[in-house]
Amino acid sequence: MTANTESERVAERLQRSSARHSYDPDVDVDWQAPLVDGAYGKAPERCSLYGTALWDRLDDGQRAELSRQEAAAAAASGIWFELILMQGLVRHVYNSDPTTHNAQYALTEIADECRHSTMFARSIEKSGGVVRRPSRTAHRSGKIFGAVCGPALLFAGAIYVEELADGMQREMMRDDSLQPMIRMISRIHVIEEARHISFAKDELGRAWARHGRVGRELIRWAIAGMAYVATSELLHPKAYTSVGLDPREARQAATANPHWRRTKAAWAAKAVDYFTEIGLIGGPSRRLWRRAGVLD
Repeated sequence: MTANTESERVAERLQRSSARHSYDPDVDVDWQAPLVDGAYGKAPERCSLYGTALWDRLDDGQRAELSRQEAAAAAASGIWFELILMQGLVRHVYNSDPTTHNAQYALTEIADECRHSTMFARSIEKSGGVVRRPSRTAHRSGKIFGAVCGPALLFAGAIYVEELADGMQREMMRDDSLQPMIRMISRIHVIEEARHISFAKDELGRAWARHGRVGRELIRWAIAGMAYVATSELLHPKAYTSVGLDPREARQAATANPHWRRTKAAWAAKAVDYFTEIGLIGGPSRRLWRRAGVLD
């Protein structure tokens, strides 16, 4: 079976799965239901300040509010990356035969990501999230990444961010103590992103094989930089100011917090293991992965 035939087989299977198991967030999320008073946005032990002196200063209401604001910040970063991914997928289809299953599944994924971005935006608004946009650094980095990335970098980036979100949201959708809206949004995203990850891995395998030693080293550095920025975007200074904390002090405490580093490493573990296996993580660029806090 040729690579092209294999690509078609994978894309056709994913198309069938999309037809059977897709959601409409406008219908499947109860946007009219009120938020549950006091419910967290994510588990307390998954908050960036958990276990620190700053966390001890907060009362339970402030901790719950911080968890909701951190969940909103993660949703905002999700929109940021999905927009970058959609740019890349549009170029992928632009350079493809639109009658192929591969191109048609890429279009299906773009439609999925449009719905996800709208869903995340509505969740931020509904939860009173103060974080609506990524940081300036991420915004500028996203412009560069979206403009220059080739297939290997595009699909590696997709795998990292989607696996990072998957690790976080699988926990959230199973936690009965969290806001029901957040649990349902997490469930929708986990189910539909599983197909996107499969597609990205299939595409990355072929794209990575086409690069030589120098090209692979450049991609290692580029994906390490992207992972560092994307992981950093899980936090935002505004989330801390919403509960009366100094954003610089809180960010420093989170960066040094071993609980938060273990959380990030747990969420990113599948992507890190996969990239290590295929050789995308290795050499000097490992330093950036360590700075991102996702390597032990």
